Amino acid sequence: MVRQPLTPEQIEAGRRLGALLRRARAERDPADVAHAAGISPETLRKIETGRLPSPGFGTIVCIGEALGLPVQELALAWRGDGQPLKAVS
Repeated sequence: MVRQPLTPEQIEAGRRLGALLRRARAERDPADVAHAAGISPETLRKIETGRLPSPGFGTIVCIGEALGLPVQELALAWRGDGQPLKAVS
């Protein structure tokens, strides 16, 4: 199965999500947050910087839990304008 390229809108959504996660992490050590979420610090860094703009749902849920962010807040950051993104088929 070949993965379809992400749209510019999906890439921007990943950047918004990463910015929210960086703000929520604030001064906390990225390694501590990554460990609490069950991911590597490098994965967290990639998500926060937008280099991994479409992380898995479970990964985002675990990061949100580690940072005390509800899934709804993460979804709002992803959508940006409050409208759902169109799925790539």
